[in-house]
Amino acid sequence: MRHQHLAGRLLAGVLVVVATVGLAGCGTDDQALPDNQIGADPPRPVGMQDPAVIPTGPAASSGSCNPRASLRPSGALPRPRQMPSGTAMAKIVQRGRLIVGVDQNNYQFGFRDPLTGQLTGFDVDIAREIARGLFGDPGRIQFRAISSADRITVVKDGTVDMVVRTMTMNCERWQEVNFSTEYFTAGQRVLVTRGSGVQAIDDLRGKKVCAAAGSTSIRNIAEKGTVPVSVVNWTDCLVLLQQNQVVAVSTDDSILVGLAAQDPNTEVVGPRFSDEPYGVAISRESPELVQFVNGVLAKIRSDGTWTRLYTRWLTSLGPAPAPPVARYRD
Repeated sequence: MRHQHLAGRLLAGVLVVVATVGLAGCGTDDQALPDNQIGADPPRPVGMQDPAVIPTGPAASSGSCNPRASLRPSGALPRPRQMPSGTAMAKIVQRGRLIVGVDQNNYQFGFRDPLTGQLTGFDVDIAREIARGLFGDPGRIQFRAISSADRITVVKDGTVDMVVRTMTMNCERWQEVNFSTEYFTAGQRVLVTRGSGVQAIDDLRGKKVCAAAGSTSIRNIAEKGTVPVSVVNWTDCLVLLQQNQVVAVSTDDSILVGLAAQDPNTEVVGPRFSDEPYGVAISRESPELVQFVNGVLAKIRSDGTWTRLYTRWLTSLGPAPAPPVARYRD
């Protein structure tokens, strides 16, 4: 019931945006509008690229690594606040808070609760469990709202200790950051307006499809022959779909289900056409922090916390499955 109420509040916000745009074009006819507004295009979200810029660098071969394989934890987890001297964990504890990059526009994974204004969701709660492991207190955390395109940058430049933001692990990204073991499995699908007739990604060749800049989704839809349109935030994609500026939105089903919950006139269609294992992104200079996080993830898989968090946030995806199996390099 609380999720339905939250979705309703979020939907109201999206509809206000669309209604405002619609009112700008209301009138008896075009002649009632100033000359500079006749036939004007709908507003474009800040940072929108149409067509999107597709990464041109060579992607690392999917067979060049096992993107799900991470570093094995080094024994039992240390007690909270008693981290080994000289480690990244000890520095975080000394600072007094864990700094984590998250989303604030992804309903169910990372979003601002309209009732409290606080960041919440599945990813946010995963981050809080890591803070609990460090401090014994899940509240010892500072969130930084970041875009998809900024995820690797903020890890590499030290702005955050880690990123927990529906981030797909792949061999290309492993060359720039380290990842934890897999904490969620998603796959790319399509969101369309109900009654559109679109049934799968193959129906969208030559048509405009929206995805977030810096996501794996942009490259995936380009390879499927669509005309990719990129934005900063996924909610911008939903507005573009509502304005008929794009025919569809395509990304991980975990994200699309959250968008569909905010607009009942949309639906998720088609089978998965990609494999998207999510991991926590951490600096390559802190392998001991990766091992610590993997120890925390092992704990929440085994003690039922992962299932509890899934049940709290993600039942719109179906009943809670078994947590993803941890895979290690050795």
